[in-house]
Amino acid sequence: MTNALVVKAANLIRNGDIAGAEFALVSLAETEGDYALVAALDTLPPKDLLAVIREYDTSKESVVNLLVTPEQFARAVVMERLYGDHSHVRLRGMVNAVLFRDDSQTGEFLEAIGDVDGGCEALIDYLSDRDEEVVHFVTYDTFNVNRTEEGDEVDKSEVSDRDWKELTWLLKHEHPDMFEQIWPVLKKRMKERLRREAELELQEQKNLESQDRPAAATQPAAVADPGEESAL
Repeated sequence: MTNALVVKAANLIRNGDIAGAEFALVSLAETEGDYALVAALDTLPPKDLLAVIREYDTSKESVVNLLVTPEQFARAVVMERLYGDHSHVRLRGMVNAVLFRDDSQTGEFLEAIGDVDGGCEALIDYLSDRDEEVVHFVTYDTFNVNRTEEGDEVDKSEVSDRDWKELTWLLKHEHPDMFEQIWPVLKKRMKERLRREAELELQEQKNLESQDRPAAATQPAAVADPGEESAL
């Protein structure tokens, strides 16, 4: 039954019926138990599993998200990049929903992501819109970019937001090898972003100055009075 259900779920996903596929998978857990669902997820292609996970709805609990293993999730996270979502909203939603579902397994999920090719790149995308705070945190151990003094370090209890701050803290303090692959890339991207923003601001300022500058006065050419006789 498990194989038939996996085929059914895969077909539903290909037809765009993600909710139907998730319902089919959840029904397996209800009839044969959680272990049966975990086994089914292991045979489901990563792209199909991702299709289910990335549709996470914060208004309801997802059995699939609760039972997916670190290795299964890591493979799905890497494939998220294929969607080309430059906002990375779905990526952050699914990572938060799964990594922080159970504090005792958060470390295992991070390790699994770090062990798979492209895992650290996915976490770079996850933190991409917080590059300045992350880079500041590297040096000062605080996310407040206005604080550059010693003694401002934050502990885990202060950043347990089940979001990017907690993830960054965990990477730096509990997974330093992964963090060393992540933050330098974010720093490089931050510098490039700031350079582009500075160029854009300078161009906008030049445009405003050119609009405010009065046009040079032009002298009209002298027009001969038709009533005057030519001197010749």
